[in-house]
Amino acid sequence: MTAQNKQTVLRKTFPVLGMSCASCAAHVGKTLSSLAGVVEANVNLATAKASIQYIPALIQPDEMRKALQSAGYDLMIDESLSSEKTLEAVHRQRFSRLKAKTAWAVVLSVPVVAIAMFFASIPYAKFIVWALSTPVVLWIGRDFFINAWKQLKHRSANMDTLVALSTGVAYLFSVFNLLFPRFWTDRGLQPQVYFETAAVIITFILLGKVLEEKAKGSTSSAIKKLMGLQPKMLVLVREDGSQVQVPVEQVGVGEIVLVKPGEKIALDGKVVRGSSYVDESLLSGEALAVLKNEGDKVFAGTINQKGSFQFRADKVGGDTLLAQIIKTVQDAQGSKAPVQQLVDRIAAIFVPVVIAVAVVAFIAWNVWGGDNAFTQGLLALVTVLVIACPCALGLATPTAIIVGMGKGAEKGILIKDAESLELAQKINAVVLDKTGTVTEGKPQVTDEYCLGNNPEWRKIILGIERQSEHPLAEAVSDYLHDEESAPVSQFESIQGKGAKAVFNNETYFVGNARLLDENKLEIEPSVLEKALLWESEAKTVVLFGDSKRAIAALAVADRIKPSSAEAVAALRKSGIEVHLLTGDNEATARAVAQKTGIRHLKAGVLPEEKANYIKGLQSQGKVVAMVGDGINDSTALAQADVSIAMGKGSDIAMDVAKMTLISSDLTKIPEAIGLSKSTVATIKQNLFWAFIYNIIGIPIAAGVLYPINGFLLNPMIAGAAMALSSLSVVSNSLRLRIKN
Repeated sequence: MTAQNKQTVLRKTFPVLGMSCASCAAHVGKTLSSLAGVVEANVNLATAKASIQYIPALIQPDEMRKALQSAGYDLMIDESLSSEKTLEAVHRQRFSRLKAKTAWAVVLSVPVVAIAMFFASIPYAKFIVWALSTPVVLWIGRDFFINAWKQLKHRSANMDTLVALSTGVAYLFSVFNLLFPRFWTDRGLQPQVYFETAAVIITFILLGKVLEEKAKGSTSSAIKKLMGLQPKMLVLVREDGSQVQVPVEQVGVGEIVLVKPGEKIALDGKVVRGSSYVDESLLSGEALAVLKNEGDKVFAGTINQKGSFQFRADKVGGDTLLAQIIKTVQDAQGSKAPVQQLVDRIAAIFVPVVIAVAVVAFIAWNVWGGDNAFTQGLLALVTVLVIACPCALGLATPTAIIVGMGKGAEKGILIKDAESLELAQKINAVVLDKTGTVTEGKPQVTDEYCLGNNPEWRKIILGIERQSEHPLAEAVSDYLHDEESAPVSQFESIQGKGAKAVFNNETYFVGNARLLDENKLEIEPSVLEKALLWESEAKTVVLFGDSKRAIAALAVADRIKPSSAEAVAALRKSGIEVHLLTGDNEATARAVAQKTGIRHLKAGVLPEEKANYIKGLQSQGKVVAMVGDGINDSTALAQADVSIAMGKGSDIAMDVAKMTLISSDLTKIPEAIGLSKSTVATIKQNLFWAFIYNIIGIPIAAGVLYPINGFLLNPMIAGAAMALSSLSVVSNSLRLRIKN
């Protein structure tokens, strides 16, 4: 590969249609990886998506799609904003069809089993069973045969191949025995039919698929809830100054967009007219909103406050921040738990090995089986094909991960990466960002002080602050919202200092000490003492005065979340070290650490220094979890073994992080670790039983016990065992909903 090609490697995630088992995922991955220009292809059965690294100079997505279509699958390569809706529609239609087919299969199979087990002696019982089983096998189960034929044409095999072979052989064998019983009676044998086996196998497999699809649906809805949706409409300003509301998709680069108070900014761009404070805490993690004037950049995902402005769009469509985040999260979901790697290797050869074992069993019986060699050999072949269960192997890991993710989402915990599930249980150090993580991330009034008895001051300061666009003014207004606002006039905002206004012919000032000093207002010692005390506690002081002196003072601070101290205590009780990192000053950091019980802290750190701090902990052999909410935390999140983002934080932090706390409640961290332990334990249980089932079941089905004790496994029992093995895996995974 040339240096130029190395620089042009892209990674994209595409939905894959038509996969039904672990063998399918392995085949899709092998097909994609074999294409010239594809560097790596990682296929996730649970999400039904392929994460592909490729060189665009050598191959394009439409070529990958053609290759997969020729292999019996399909690739959705539409990257427009509507593609997700199209995919959802496909999945909804498929799920509805699957539920209908499953319902019919159950309705028809129940009487089949009842007759076969309890009413086999009634007149024409075998013909009734045949009539009821035929639509289950040939109509409801036709997709298994169609897909198996597609695989055969491409010299491949998957779960559909096994299901089609086992049910097809059982069905045709039963039809032959029913229509030509003399073939066996003339040889002194009683002909048997196995219609119920074929019907039950198909029914249970369909039931397992319904459960799997339902589990998938719960997690995908949680992801959408967390990430949110890009605004569908925005106001576009035409060249003639007219305004029109248009869909986001119709906005092009260079067009002018109007942002009104309280609106979410939909695109990245640059302010061209007006000014306002914009809440960028979702990106920066800083509590205070940022003043945006002409020429300043604005970013998708941030929220405009009281003012309005116009900006020129720089990034649109699939290039917007939210669109890129969604795609990157899909890439993260494409990862697999390390424990899944063994399953993938086995799945790639599972079906051919099972078919080979079945054929060998048939031949062995015909060579050494004695008088009933052909019959027993054929039964052994059917039984091996019936009992072999790639479904259990294919469902073991993804169902546990999917259900674990769904349960986590219900509890406000989004787990996006399977590898983090295995690592989370080993965490012994948690690093916390301060702003927006340990603290609320929003300034609030914490203290007040007033000289003498002046009941008017609250009304006057509220009247001034309600006209101000400064974020501190909003905090003061929220604090005094129960008061009646004084009708002030001649309001004037003084940038970087505060504001002033007139009430009853008296001028009043609200702002910092510099504003009062410049206007020669006297600050009483008691007010100054309070201000110094609050500043030592890392609080911002807002002073209020008339034309002569300071009358009152308010302290504004980013409050510590009520759950922070409880979460720290729970982590420390579990033997986990807790560290605090912040870009704020030492005094602020120490005050927060003391109130929350954090013993290890470092203040004044830059984003890259946070990552270095984590490297230092990792060099000591610690498994580190980083918890943050801003773009300034993204480097540290990427460095950590397990990265955890606040759901109310930046989309970039959520993108980088492997876990997200939707509610931003730190007590969810111990819960997430507990959920991870349960999920990993469930995966291991599923894999153990899936492997043991196949390792023991297949040889027994082939007849290895017959020379020892004369035991032969009935194909119907084998079919029930096969169906139950898949259901046991899914059911064990669904226990996570109850356990946690």
